[in-house]
Amino acid sequence: MADQQLVPWAHGATRLGDDLTRFALWAPDAKRVSVVFDDGEVLAMSAEADGWYVAESDCSAGTAYRYEIDGELQVPDPASRAQQSDVHSASVVVDHQSYPWRQAQWQGRPWHEAVIYEVHVGLMGGFEGVAKQLPRLAALGITAIELMPIAEFPGDRNWGYDGVLPYAPEHAYGTPDQLKALIDTAHGHGLMVILDVVYNHFGPDGNFLGQYAKGFFRHDKHTPWGDAIDFRRPQVREFFIGNALMWLFDYRFDGLRFDAVHAIEDPDFLQEMARRIRKATPSGRHIWLNLENEHNEAHLLQQGFDAQWNDDGHNALHVLLTGEHEAYYAEYAEDTTAKLARCLGEGFVYQGHTTTQGVARGEPSGHLHPSSFVLFLQNHDQIGNRAFGERLVQLCPEPALRAATTLLLASPMIPLMFMGDEWGASEPFQFFTSFHGELAEAVRNGRRAEFKAFNAFQDPHLREKIPDPNAPATFEASRPAFEDFAKHQRGPWVELYLHLLTLRRRELFHRLAGSRSLGVTVLGDKAVSAKWRLRDATVWQIDLNLGEQPVPAQLPFETYHLFDSRGPGAPLESSSVLPGYTALVSLIPADAPEAAHE
Repeated sequence: MADQQLVPWAHGATRLGDDLTRFALWAPDAKRVSVVFDDGEVLAMSAEADGWYVAESDCSAGTAYRYEIDGELQVPDPASRAQQSDVHSASVVVDHQSYPWRQAQWQGRPWHEAVIYEVHVGLMGGFEGVAKQLPRLAALGITAIELMPIAEFPGDRNWGYDGVLPYAPEHAYGTPDQLKALIDTAHGHGLMVILDVVYNHFGPDGNFLGQYAKGFFRHDKHTPWGDAIDFRRPQVREFFIGNALMWLFDYRFDGLRFDAVHAIEDPDFLQEMARRIRKATPSGRHIWLNLENEHNEAHLLQQGFDAQWNDDGHNALHVLLTGEHEAYYAEYAEDTTAKLARCLGEGFVYQGHTTTQGVARGEPSGHLHPSSFVLFLQNHDQIGNRAFGERLVQLCPEPALRAATTLLLASPMIPLMFMGDEWGASEPFQFFTSFHGELAEAVRNGRRAEFKAFNAFQDPHLREKIPDPNAPATFEASRPAFEDFAKHQRGPWVELYLHLLTLRRRELFHRLAGSRSLGVTVLGDKAVSAKWRLRDATVWQIDLNLGEQPVPAQLPFETYHLFDSRGPGAPLESSSVLPGYTALVSLIPADAPEAAHE
């Protein structure tokens, strides 16, 4: 399929001038469509080829409107750029050219400098609340914030993956201009901003597409959320490609994270989208495109995408830290240390290997650069999909978590952390929504039913204690104590993050381009030694022991050691023993004997 705009109209309300707006709706199942303005004016739309309805009006930015289908059904614009309030309210015309950018010359930063901090905007107090946290995050050494999905969803509380109006920023978080101000402010602090987008499904409340554009969906293909989106249709492709371009160029996001692309039923849509984005990007500007993809399709990371969230790495580390091995962790319960070694040396653990379900998963990934993989110990999924949303500080020994955090922040892979990790936050991150009626009841019961297979939740009375996603208290309990951060500023976790991110900026940033793995050695149960050849031929080595007992090792000369997770002054008994719960980071000069060995 040619890499060009696939349809003659841009979806939604497009500003053509100071007082002229074009409305375009793809409604192939409608017989007639009108624009109904909040002042009562009705504007008939002309029927164009291939199911399009189009009209132009002399209305200005800020005008509220709905579409009326066949004189009966009034709906918001599926490509609404803003909503008056919720998903069921009127849509609002937005002028994306009117915001006065202060950091207009910002070009972004190279991908190998990414240190990502994932946040839920609502829990941080909306767009303005996130902006207040930016100075301390930049001072800590964070270089990018990643926003969980912000597309308009039902109610005021949601993870964001139930969005139904992908073009409209969630009204409870702020206005389009407040979102732009957040991004503008971040750029002023040298921070990139990534947005998590959901192109694999729409939420269950407020999506009317099936009533006038049934062709948006495939009724022969199904996902966990219902009928699959039909990316074979050019109008559907353009809806999502136009959305990606809007976030990147109208809002000036520095990158996108594409949620669960394994649920996108189309063989080449992702490549088409990446090509369109790259073609539209001016020379010199850095834009990052990241995937979440259970299929571990390594070829996509050479076809326009920069990196993939590495669930394999997280799952192996989580099993080693906590001993948990139920549900999806069962795939990592056997030979866990060897699986971690494969991850550190080659990227994915599953590279065509057969799962316990007898299914081959993944593609070879050892040829890819370490920065093709986003590594994490926690994120919204891995905390929030637990029944009670506990964090690792409550699930494993603190010295082991310090060692794993050292690996996370010192590895040549791209590190990602979740809000609150940097001070060892103990507040949970729970699953929350703000549905009502039968849908609320279905979500509540479904959430509790998810855990029936776990041994700990065989007792139905215990399952009843799982927090109700729709209760405001569930949302409030998930809010990290940002206002109390001052008391943690010189605490042990903050000191650990500050030291390691300073080390990463000073020693790794300028050496990461062109780096490659020199292999990983299993030292013993829960212990590995990993080496990478860096750009200047030096060797970066991490010796990791997540177990309590010491293991035999061949540690580099003490003069090469840059960091010990146990803290300054912690003694090493010998160069042939790695203590328990320890991560040791070393930089070996290119002319040293250890660096010559591969």
